[in-house]
Amino acid sequence: MNKNDYIIRLETENDYHTVENIAREAFWNLSVPGCCEHYFIHVLRQHEAFIPELDYVIETEGKVIGCVMYSESKLADEKGNEKTVLTMGPICIHPDYKRQGYGKALLEYTFDRAREMGYDVVINFGNPDNYVARGYKSCFRYNVCFEGDVYPAPLLVKELVEGTFDGRKWFYHQNDADAPCSDEAAVDEYDKKFQPPKVKAWQPSQEEFYIHSHSVISDKR
Repeated sequence: MNKNDYIIRLETENDYHTVENIAREAFWNLSVPGCCEHYFIHVLRQHEAFIPELDYVIETEGKVIGCVMYSESKLADEKGNEKTVLTMGPICIHPDYKRQGYGKALLEYTFDRAREMGYDVVINFGNPDNYVARGYKSCFRYNVCFEGDVYPAPLLVKELVEGTFDGRKWFYHQNDADAPCSDEAAVDEYDKKFQPPKVKAWQPSQEEFYIHSHSVISDKR
């Protein structure tokens, strides 16, 4: 794949349903039975933390096949000083186009745009296998944690500007844009907008997600 094989551009309103459908196809039954990512994209666009200037899609063969979105969250140090950072996600590529470099292209392109906008840190909660090649590191490396000194294994941090972190402890306070996704009835109702209907089912990737999402690093030494 080379740069002539795809176009990366800002999402438009005409892309909304296509992008949400791609998320539905990409995430259905992947982490849990069913998925909420298509609904999350819908509510994220309306949240105050959402950054439209970093809402990009990727096209190939004349059609949109993937997207990535960003929102703002906060880091706070032990003295209460705050720092605005990016929360990345969702990112999704249609299953027919996965493992072909399109996700990499989207990330690298938007990292550059984010850097130009003055952001220096991106944080993501995800499977490390999917992101370390893009420069993400364990939150431990930068002393970034949740309140209570909890260092989740899937809490991943990328410096857009090398040397941003100086060793002090930072507590990550993610925005609440995903809060509506806990309403299963609302997610199911929104899913009715998409065809064909899908069946919620178990598959092994859900256990992998459970293990990753519940793993923490308990000893820094």
